[in-house]
This record gives sequence, structure tokens and C-alpha cells, in this order.
Amino acid sequence: MKPRLLSCSPRIRRALLALPMVAGLLSISAHAAGPTAPASGAGAGATAHGGAASQPGRAAPKVLRYAFRVAETGFDPAQISDLYSRIVVANMLEAPLAYDYLARPAKVVPRTAAALPEASDDFKRWVFRIRPGIYFADDPAFKGQRRELTAADYVYSVKRHYDPVQKSPSLFQLEGMQILGLGALRQKALQSKQPFDYDSEAEGLRVLDRYSFELRLAAPAPRLPYVFADAGTMGAVAREVIEAYPGKAMEHPVGTGAFRLARWARASRIVLERNPGYREEFFDAQPAADDATGQAILARLKGRRLPMVDRVEVSIIDENQPRWLAYLNGEHDMLDRLPEDFSGLAVPNGRLAPHLVRKGIQMERVPAVDATFTFFNVAHPLVGGLTPDKVALRRALALSYDSQAEIDLVRRGQAIVAQSMLPPMVSGHDATLRTEMSEHSVARAKALLDLYGYTDKNGDGLRDLPDGKPLVLEYTSQPDQQSKQLQELWRKAMGGIGVKIEFKTAKWPENLKASRAGKLMMWGVAWGGVSPDGGYFLDLMNGAAIGQSNHSRINLPAINTLLARIQVLPDGAEREALMREVALLGVAYMPYKVNTHRILTDLMHPQVVGYRRHPFMREFWRYVDIDTAVLEKSR
Repeated sequence: MKPRLLSCSPRIRRALLALPMVAGLLSISAHAAGPTAPASGAGAGATAHGGAASQPGRAAPKVLRYAFRVAETGFDPAQISDLYSRIVVANMLEAPLAYDYLARPAKVVPRTAAALPEASDDFKRWVFRIRPGIYFADDPAFKGQRRELTAADYVYSVKRHYDPVQKSPSLFQLEGMQILGLGALRQKALQSKQPFDYDSEAEGLRVLDRYSFELRLAAPAPRLPYVFADAGTMGAVAREVIEAYPGKAMEHPVGTGAFRLARWARASRIVLERNPGYREEFFDAQPAADDATGQAILARLKGRRLPMVDRVEVSIIDENQPRWLAYLNGEHDMLDRLPEDFSGLAVPNGRLAPHLVRKGIQMERVPAVDATFTFFNVAHPLVGGLTPDKVALRRALALSYDSQAEIDLVRRGQAIVAQSMLPPMVSGHDATLRTEMSEHSVARAKALLDLYGYTDKNGDGLRDLPDGKPLVLEYTSQPDQQSKQLQELWRKAMGGIGVKIEFKTAKWPENLKASRAGKLMMWGVAWGGVSPDGGYFLDLMNGAAIGQSNHSRINLPAINTLLARIQVLPDGAEREALMREVALLGVAYMPYKVNTHRILTDLMHPQVVGYRRHPFMREFWRYVDIDTAVLEKSR
């Protein structure tokens, strides 16, 4: 074996991959080059498309290949919060519920549950019944026995979010439902500094029988099914696996889903393969009768056994140009989120360019249920605080930043200006709302700073704090090209009002860790929806979610009180009014400068069948097919 083969040029490498012997060496060398998960059925014999070489009388494996723009952090639902890790987890682990793949608007359906959960006592009691005959993927922790999914696995998985050791960034969703007794178990572990007691039964989370579990809540939770439809958070894990690999849950996922982890080179490449023990499941969905696209996908794929592809190979490519070129060169089957840099070339005026149409490339273009923003750490001594002078500083900084310039220059028209934290397609969003959040006014920004004493006191041309100390902002960012472009917009905005700004650059997972610990002053990121409930976005300002979703660390009693009421109210006009009030408080206190809601464009080569972006579902891999006949013609 000659590891130097790994450093050959892409053209030579593709040629070498056509030779089975060399392909095997490349595969083995790549596996040995960095930290990986144990491979299973993914060794020598890889073809240029990434799958195992075909054998006489045996169809070639189908492989879906594409790239993430941001590195994953790991694969434990109790510890992750980033989109890309959740995508991988949701394809390996399963929540009791899911979303119908083609239904629009979004519709919750059973996944491992036999039916939708039974609600009673004014939405304060819920019973889930799990289907028998669902099994975890094989793992040595099961000692050679098939391990069936039971109700106890979901009870254990929920409890893991309450275990202080996990530092779950999703705990706020469960705490908001006020499950009886679990908070006390968590406090006991915190106060005693002893391990969390998984064997103690909580009043609000009990196994009723082998396949049924019950949730009892202190307050109504009408939208509880949304939480249990997110496999990236509520995916079931087996206690034996967690305990067999102490401290390694992030790198050793074992679930009941359609795929299992085959290889993992951290922040570089993730390979998943079909779970050979996955149950019989067949393609079905309920698109609206007038949904031509959904009906066409259903007609073509209905009744097909899932998953339809054998492997999924994900590369991590954080720069836009290499990711775009890899797709154009046929190295990837699809392009998840067309880089904005190339939108004018690929989708001029929102239509697929003729040269791409001639290649048979398909386009999926939808509004994202997300918000891009810069947060101000409200606990930070410089930009934090809730006094008028500190609020004025944040509002002035926000007024000086031009969100429309971000859309025009960086996002190339692939976004709309945000008026609040609430994006389209979630409850609470008001399409008629216009607020200061979207306003760009250097004059107003300067006036606010002058009014509260943020003036140049030493004659160096830069504003100082009211007490005369230097006013120096520290903005955290990533090293990719788009982040650099956003930095320049912030540099220009601050220069326009005489405020000094410095930039601190690190990889995204490092920034996420620092942000959750409250160590960043400012950071520009995005937040994506996981359900039609806008409350998930408003929880970014929930004082109880500091260190979890609340990166700004704002803790305003008025907001906290309103969010508690929003949590228990059923959907309707009263709840919508309260959500609007919280959104406006977010504008007034400005813990987040919300810039845009993005428009997402995905491109697929003609061999990709059945792809359709869902606003909330992560686990689309099982619903996609690769037409090998079309693929062969394109070579």
C-alpha cells in the first residue's frame, strides 16, 4: 500500500479509481489517514461514483454523493444543535413521529409509533405506542442478539437531555413542556454532583408496557408532537450502546434508521450505508391533489422499498467555489444550497440557466424557514446589559448595518430582509410587519450613539465608551469566503459610524462551543426551523435557554413571561398576538440583529430521482433514488 496515492491530482485519481486494485488501495489508505468510524461493507473495490464495484449478476450499488458547507460536530442527539450533524443523525436514528415527505403544508405522521400520540387532560397527558418488530442496527454492545426498539428506549433517550453531563442544547424544548419530575432529577444530580439517576422513575415520564410510554406535564403542550417528530433531537438510542462506549456517544451512533455510519473522517468525509436490518418500509406520501410536483414523485416511487440508495457519501467543503465545481464536474449528484456567488450564473432571474437545462439538471427552489443574524452577548460588559445606554448601543450598531446590501452583494438576491426573528411559514409570522430591524440609517445610528455618550473622547477619530474607555467590538466569524464577505460589510458599517471592530476567526464547531459557553461578544450565524411553530425561533430569547438556543444570553422577565404563556396556549389569534409582542420586544432590545430569511436553491443531476426539500424534515435520504441507467449515459 502506498499512501502517497492520496495526494495525486483529481484527474489521475479518477483514472486510477477505474482500476479495481488501485481503487482498493486508495480506499484503504483514505480510511487510515484520519479518525474514522469502523467501516462495514465499504472497503476495496470503490468505483468512480463511490460505490462498491459491480460483480457479475449483481447490480451496482446506488450511491448518493453531495457536500455539506459546514463541518459536523458529532452524532449524539443529546449533545448536538447544528443542522448538519442533525441531518446525519436523523438518517440513522428515529423519533416516534416524522413529517410526510410530500405533504404541504407540513403534516406530522407516525414513524416508529403505531399512530399519532393520544392526548388527554387538556394536552397535559400524552401516550405514545411504538410498533413492535423494529430493531436497532447490529452492534457488539448487543452481544450478538437482535435488539428490539421498545418504549424504554425513548424514556431513556429523553432523560439523557436532562443529564447535566450531556449539556443538551435541546433541553429548553423539553423543559418548556414541563414534564413532571424530570427537572427534579436534573437538580438532584447538579446539587449532589453525582451521576444522573436514569433508574429513578419520574412522575411525568413512565413506561406503561413494552411498547407504550406516557408523558405527564404540569401545563398544556398542544404542539408536543412537533418535538417528537425531530429525529435529530428525539432519535432513540440504546442504553447498552451508550454505556458500552463511555464518552463516545458523539462518534458511535447506533439507531433503528435506514442508514448506519460506515466511515467518518472528522470535518472531511462522512459515509453511511444501508442498514441491512432495516424493516420493510415502502414509499408513500400524501401530496395535495393540485401539487403537480408532489404527485409526479408519488406516481414514480409509490410502493418502492426504502431506502432506495445503498450508500450516502458526504464531503465537507466549506468554500463555495470547490463545492460548485465538484458538482459541475459530476463528483456530486446534487448541490445542497447553491452558493450565492454562483446564483447569477446558475439561476439568473430565478430560472435555471439554459446551459444547465441542456444537461438535464433539475432545480428545487424554496424559501427557507430560517433567520440569519448577528447576536450581541447581552451578558457581555461592553455590548450587554438592559439599561437604556446599552440598548441604544446595540440598536445603533444594528441601524448602521445594511441588510439589503448583504442580500445584494453577498447573497446575490437569494434572501429577503427580515423584520423580526420569525420567518415565513411558521406561526406568528406577519407578512405585513415592518420594523426597525430592517432599517438602515447611519444618521439615526450616530444620533443614538451621541445621545448616550459614545463619542470620540481622545481625538483618535473613533468613538469611546461613555466612561472614556475604548469601544472595540470583537466579531467572531469563520474562515470561508462568504464569512469574509460578511466581515467586510460589518467593517464598512462600523467605519461609517466611527466604531472600531476586530474579527476573530475560527472553525464553526469551535465557535459554537465558545458561544454556548458565553465567551463570544458577537457572532453571525443562522437558525433553522424544525417545525411550523414559531415559538422555536422566539426561544432564542428565552432566559431559560441560555447556553442552549439563547446564544444572546438575554434574560428579560417580560419576554420570559410571554413565552411561558405562548407555550401553553393552543394555536389561534391570542397566541399569534403574544408571539408578535415577543418579536417586537426583540426589535426593541436588539439581542439579535436579524438580517435575512434565505431562499434556497438545490440542483440535482438527472440521475437523482424523488428529491424535494422539506421545510422541516432532515431525513430525506431514504426517499431519494439514483437512476443508474441515466448515470451511465452521462459518463
